[in-house]
Amino acid sequence: MNQAFKLAMIEAGVTAQSLADQIGVDPKTAAKWVTPGRIPQTRHRTQVAALVNRNVEDLWPDVLKRRDPTWLREWIEHERETRLLRWFEPNLVPGLLQTEAYARAILEWGGLMPADEVEQRTESRIERQAILSGPRPPQFFAMLDEAALRRNVGGHAVMAEQSRHLAQLAERPHIHIQVVPLSVGGHIGLAGGFILTKGPFGAAGHLDNLVRADVASKQDDIDTLEAAWEALRAVALPTQQTLALIKEVGATWQT
Repeated sequence: MNQAFKLAMIEAGVTAQSLADQIGVDPKTAAKWVTPGRIPQTRHRTQVAALVNRNVEDLWPDVLKRRDPTWLREWIEHERETRLLRWFEPNLVPGLLQTEAYARAILEWGGLMPADEVEQRTESRIERQAILSGPRPPQFFAMLDEAALRRNVGGHAVMAEQSRHLAQLAERPHIHIQVVPLSVGGHIGLAGGFILTKGPFGAAGHLDNLVRADVASKQDDIDTLEAAWEALRAVALPTQQTLALIKEVGATWQT
């Protein structure tokens, strides 16, 4: 239990219910904040700390120690709370499905990060994957363009390992992987990757770029991403055909 937060609540005379009412979240979400590692979303954190008369760093010191970049932390909170996660990538394997070697190879591209930051970001990405193996993992639907399976990221050994990893993950009952085949030609997903979550906090979307994560919460934006997802699903291979393709392409990386 986060004793510092529990004591602050008692001294301030607040409960999970009263915090939830004032912040505008589900009471179950507020109740989890006393659990170690469960931290309010970025947009709520300062407000929660003020309501219990404490500083953020006093209540959740790990916030300052995290390896993930500050601009990504709000989205990571969405990932942790979601019950339904949908992720499309046109060029790469989705981050939650990447091997450590594959993730590291991507982060090394262009030499934009020093070696220690590459390692920190790689560790952060792998740690985020824990949501897929917890006691109540979300239903995870991942779609990627076939080009992502065939693009050489890090060399043949890295791609062979990544292909095996995808095939293994596809066998899990809560992970559903589909590939949009190259035979489709042009499609809406080539405009860019995106992620959709749905959980106690409602629906949210994520658009990534080299500089920052763009978290979308407006209903019009969510509707646009939902429509794009359905358009992609209409042309993607079914899961079993996808698994066969992953194994087929994976065999080419063994040479």
